[in-house]
Amino acid sequence: MARRNPPASSPDLIGNDPASDALRPLAERMRPRTVDEMVGQRRLLAPGSALRRAIESGRVHSMILWGPPGCGKTTLALLLAHYADAEFRAISAVLSGLPEVRVVLAEAAQRFAEGRRTVLFVDEVHRFNKAQQDAFLPHIERGTILFVGATTENPSFELNSALLSRCRVHVMEALSVDDIALALQAALDDTERGLGGQELQVSDDALRQIAGAADGDVRRGLTLLEIAAELANGESGEVTEATLVQVLADRTRRFDKGGEQFYDQISALHKSVRSSNPDAALYWLARMLDGGCDPSYLARRLTRMATEDIGLADPRAQTMALEAWDTFERLGSPEGELALAQLTIYLASAAKSNAAYVAFNAARRDVREHGTQDVPLHLRNAPTKLMKQLGYGKGYQYDHDAEGGIALDQSGFPDAMGERVYYQPVERGLEIKLKEKLDRLREARASARKRPGKA
Repeated sequence: MARRNPPASSPDLIGNDPASDALRPLAERMRPRTVDEMVGQRRLLAPGSALRRAIESGRVHSMILWGPPGCGKTTLALLLAHYADAEFRAISAVLSGLPEVRVVLAEAAQRFAEGRRTVLFVDEVHRFNKAQQDAFLPHIERGTILFVGATTENPSFELNSALLSRCRVHVMEALSVDDIALALQAALDDTERGLGGQELQVSDDALRQIAGAADGDVRRGLTLLEIAAELANGESGEVTEATLVQVLADRTRRFDKGGEQFYDQISALHKSVRSSNPDAALYWLARMLDGGCDPSYLARRLTRMATEDIGLADPRAQTMALEAWDTFERLGSPEGELALAQLTIYLASAAKSNAAYVAFNAARRDVREHGTQDVPLHLRNAPTKLMKQLGYGKGYQYDHDAEGGIALDQSGFPDAMGERVYYQPVERGLEIKLKEKLDRLREARASARKRPGKA
C-alpha cells in the first residue's frame, strides 16, 4: 500500500501556525506532526501494523483510544484527520451536553453532503451517559463522522455495547522514561517550535529526572521542562539541581480513586498478599496511600484478605486486622498508616488457606439448590408437650454424654440431603491440626453410619 503524505493544509491542527506558536505551551507546540514523530506506542504504531497502515493511507475507521493521560490519544486523533485530509472537530464529555453534540453532528452531516469527511474526537467519552453515547450511532453507521473516543477507563465497563460494536478499541500504553526523555530532547533541539534557540544547558541526568517525574505523561514532562527553562533563563541558562528541586517539588503520581487504576492496584495488593510476597504487597499499599486512597478502605480490604485468604490457617490474622483498623481510626494519618503496613507484612507472611471461604460457598450453593429442607426431628427443639408428641427432639443424643464427647452416628443434615463435606483444611498453619482431627472424626462417623441398623 502506498504511503500517503500528510497534507499541508489546516496548520492549526498540528500546531504549524507560526503566528500563534509563541502563545502556545511547549507541549502544544511540540505535538507530533507525523506518525514518525510520535514517541512510544511501538506495538500499536509499529511499521506495517494495521493501524499505522490505515492512518498513512488515509483510510481510517471509527475507534476508541483507551490509555492513561498524556500517552498521545489527542495527538493520534489529530493525525488521523491530518493524513485523511478530514475536518477535525473535538468535544469534551466533561464540558459538552447533547445540544452541543447535535450541533457538531449537524455540521458534520452538512460537510459530508459536500463531500468532506469529519473526524470527531470525543475526549473523556466514558463520561457521556447511554443516551448521549447513542446519539453518535447513526452518524457512525452512515459514515457521516469518523468517531474517535478517548478514555482513561476500561471501555468494557464505561461504554455501551452498541457504541463498542461500531468502533475498534485500541489500547495505548503509558510512556516509559526513555520515551519521554526522547520527547524532551526533541524539544530542546527544535529551534522552530521548541527550546532550541534558548541555548539551555540540560544534562542527561536532569533530563531523565524530569522524564521520571512526568510519570508516563509526555505532556506533563514537556510542561515541567518548560518551567525549568523559564527558571534557568532567569539565572545562568543551566538547569541545575537547585532548578530541579523547585520544578519537581510537588511531583505526584497518577492515581484514579474510582477508576481502572484504582481497581488494578487494589487487585495487585490483594494478589501480592495471597502470594506471600510482603515486599510487593507493601509497595502496592504505599502506592495507594501515596495516591490518596482512603486508608479506611484499605483497612477493610486487608481485613477481608485475613478472612478470605488466611482464614483458619492463622486465626490471629483476623484479630490483628481488626486491631490495625482500630489503631488507624484512633491515630489517623500518617501515624496510623504504619499499623496498616505492619498488618500487610503479617498477612503476606502468614500461612494461607481459603478452605473456610470455599466451604461456605459450597454450603450456600447447596442451600440454593436444595431449597427449604425440613430440619430432622431429632435436631428440633421441643419446648411444648405437643411438640414432644409429634416427635420433636426424639432420638437426639446429647454429645457430652456420648463416649468421647461426640455422638458419631448422629447426622446434622436434612434427611433428603444426607451428609456433606464442605470444609477441607489445608496442610498449612493451624489447619494442619484441624485436618488431623476432622479426618479422624469423619472416618469415625462414616464407620458408625455403616453399622447395622444405621442408614
